[in-house]
Amino acid sequence: MTRSLKENNRVTDAIYDAGYSGPGRFYADAKSRLGMTPTAWRDGGRGETIRWATAETSLGTMLVAATERGICRLSFDEDEVELRARFPQATIETGSEAMAELVAGAAAAVEAPERPHDLPLDVRGTAFQQAVWRELSRIPPGESLSYAALAVRAGKPGAARAAGTACGSNQIAVLIPCHRARRGSGAPGGYAYGLERKAALLEREGWKEPS
Repeated sequence: MTRSLKENNRVTDAIYDAGYSGPGRFYADAKSRLGMTPTAWRDGGRGETIRWATAETSLGTMLVAATERGICRLSFDEDEVELRARFPQATIETGSEAMAELVAGAAAAVEAPERPHDLPLDVRGTAFQQAVWRELSRIPPGESLSYAALAVRAGKPGAARAAGTACGSNQIAVLIPCHRARRGSGAPGGYAYGLERKAALLEREGWKEPS
């Protein structure tokens, strides 16, 4: 699997650019870049084989799940039961040693989220969701952006609530940095894996509470 992921990485360039210098390219021409079709995402992963593994990090147990193209889920405090619930139509298998490189890379990103990563991702969403995720990746480490500002950058001014929902729909924590989104008031807003984890990720990136 590792070899396949590397080959797909070279062929499709379905990764974030080093330093998040051009993340928009990751979402351009999604049909050729990403492995899981929109239909498969909507239909619980039908026709896909998803392999998974867990690892212990300083933020708790991390789950990494991947198709042949790349990581399709990174989460905390989940196991195979939750993964099957999210992808009920997919073939779910325990990851082999071939996933070790992906898991190690994801764990490194959790410990140092300010550093750029080159991990291949297999992620799908609506056009607006993908635009929000793209803008999240453009926020420099150590900074944050309000949901309203995200909506503007994603092309839908006034859709702050929808931008927040797009953040909540993010399947790949940390690697798509939804922890950098906040409410317009400056409050942290929500986070699927708890506000303590969100605060820890921001602190590691050097974010400071506005005075």
